[in-house]
Amino acid sequence: MPFPQDLEGFGVEIENYTFKDRLDWLFHVNSPSEIFKAQPTYFLSEWSFVIIAFISLIHAFIVGGRWKYMWLGCYLHGLTTEMVSFWMPDIDNYWHSQTTVIMLGRRLPFHIPLIYPSFMYNAAYMVAHAKLPRWAEPMAAGLVEVLIDIPYDIMAVKFVHWTWHDTDPNIYDRHYWVPWNSYYFHLTFGTAFNFALHFWRRKITGNDDKEYVSSPGKEVLCAALAGLCGMPGGVLQFLFLYHPLHDSLGIHTENCVITILVVYFLIVWTADRAPGLSARRHKAERLHWSVVLVVFNMVLHYGLYYGMALFGSPESEVSIGLHERTGPCDEKTKVYTAIGGVLERRTYLCTSDYDEGYFDFHCLPGGKPVSDGKEWYTICGTPFPNRAEYISVITLVCTLAAVVFYNLLARSSRTLYYHKTTLRKKKTK
Repeated sequence: MPFPQDLEGFGVEIENYTFKDRLDWLFHVNSPSEIFKAQPTYFLSEWSFVIIAFISLIHAFIVGGRWKYMWLGCYLHGLTTEMVSFWMPDIDNYWHSQTTVIMLGRRLPFHIPLIYPSFMYNAAYMVAHAKLPRWAEPMAAGLVEVLIDIPYDIMAVKFVHWTWHDTDPNIYDRHYWVPWNSYYFHLTFGTAFNFALHFWRRKITGNDDKEYVSSPGKEVLCAALAGLCGMPGGVLQFLFLYHPLHDSLGIHTENCVITILVVYFLIVWTADRAPGLSARRHKAERLHWSVVLVVFNMVLHYGLYYGMALFGSPESEVSIGLHERTGPCDEKTKVYTAIGGVLERRTYLCTSDYDEGYFDFHCLPGGKPVSDGKEWYTICGTPFPNRAEYISVITLVCTLAAVVFYNLLARSSRTLYYHKTTLRKKKTK
């Protein structure tokens, strides 16, 4: 990369970032060359999700049925989740680095809502081949979504694609600087969205069979309602496990995450012990060519983050933009949990005493930290403490994903591809 001081806006500190007008607040385009020079891996990640989401949408139209509405619901779920997170102080605890296209006051990169269909659509499509009962399929989709998310979460944080609040109690417990709750979030929100989509299809169209399709108006309504219900449904799953164990009993979030992963896995595994005749592929059945699109998406996704582990230099990446506001170390803010508990976090990022090992200020003149009271400033990525360890972790995840995806796509039921003649079926009671 070029010398950091050659980057546009490098070292600039702004107390309160202002916008030209409402349109500039809503939607802003940055120079692609500047984004690439500052954070080449983020530029690649940004556009990889645009590509994966677009290919997923094409795939949805090719396979037909209800899949295009599934894609829409995933996108609306992502939009809802991100916007609510920014507007609720108790869960406003992360800041994306700037991207080519960014929205909502420089807080929401254009590609972030596209991550949801990139993960959730592909996960749900692959899981649907297992022909699980309706009470287990959403959990399986949530589990596969976590599997898709892991390399992204680990590598993107390491390359400062975003930063987390330093002392927020809900994200304080980390795994390679990833809050354990990020995995809990993907599992529970993904599960809730799929449950909601199936529920609303049964209520509004009378049938949640993927081979049945109702009128476009009803299907869009189901997708929209699922997009709105996914977040509250996910929050409910924090209430019965995470908050009582973590907030009341002081149990590490890692234990909470492993517990819910194991419980949901056992439910899915139990459901799969008695498969129907259509849940396994017959020797004479061949894969439809559209499966190549799903495979391509997964190869692109895992390949990018594996390549970052192998060849990337996080210490060379610089994030210039909105971050946690700096300030006094002793000011505290109350955090209200979903079960009525009251926790505490520092109000500001204390630049002389923080525990975020994936960034520092070494690239700034003299390595001097940012002044207090700033929300727009420059941070610097840090080297791998042990590159081999990151490579081994991502290798393990990629291997696990390859085996799981192969069994879902190639060894489960026939490829889910519906001709127009199969789209109308009688409603079930």
